[in-house]
Amino acid sequence: MPIAELQVCSVEQADVTGGVCLVRCVGGVARTGQVYAAAESRVWLRGIERYGRDVGSFDAGHTARVRLAGAVVALLSRGQVLTRVPPDGHGLAELEAWLATGPPLTDEPCPRTLRVLAVAGMQDGRLPDGVRLRWGRLAVAAAYRCAAAEGAPDLVRGIELAFVRGYLIREFGPGRGGDPAALCREVLALTGLTPAQAAARARVWRDLPRAEIVHLRRLKTLLRWTDAARPHLPDADPAARALDAWSRVRPELP
Repeated sequence: MPIAELQVCSVEQADVTGGVCLVRCVGGVARTGQVYAAAESRVWLRGIERYGRDVGSFDAGHTARVRLAGAVVALLSRGQVLTRVPPDGHGLAELEAWLATGPPLTDEPCPRTLRVLAVAGMQDGRLPDGVRLRWGRLAVAAAYRCAAAEGAPDLVRGIELAFVRGYLIREFGPGRGGDPAALCREVLALTGLTPAQAAARARVWRDLPRAEIVHLRRLKTLLRWTDAARPHLPDADPAARALDAWSRVRPELP
């Protein structure tokens, strides 16, 4: 089920304890009792009113007047998106501190939810760059924990990591956004095939066993996330030459 998200249309009333807002549900199902992240702060959904009567929930595409608890309600702005978080309401600083302790997977707030929240924060253009970068680092950590919790193979984990790292490099450039050369080396180490071998298999992919078809499709997804990093590599770099060879093969992969 998609994670619930509420977009603020207006703040109608607010004080130090909370307030009343008109919101639109833009994802999932909003229910009373849920906790939402507003940047690094949290608000609690205490009540929902639609067409003059109290209801227990409403879903994507609909608007409602909601009662929210939390001092940050007074600071909410039109267009701001609130994302549902686990019941104990993890915010960015809390999640960073929590991950720094290296908790066992049995203590996860939920690895997949953690990753979705981190990626959403990383991509939120309304946030300061420094906060988006912090969410990006959290998304990298979440990708590792998702893979461990779900028993995902290295290639699947690599796709998620390459997506986050490639996005950060594209948005913030080398240095702040990460190391383009390291990303490319890590991606190439996961392919398990040469470009020539992949091209030969791509020509007959419909006749291949399902596992090999899945592998080729995952390679196509993995390699696309190097597009932001490749321009930062010298043409003479072996990784650059390898990526250029893969770029000619990628369109032929299933």
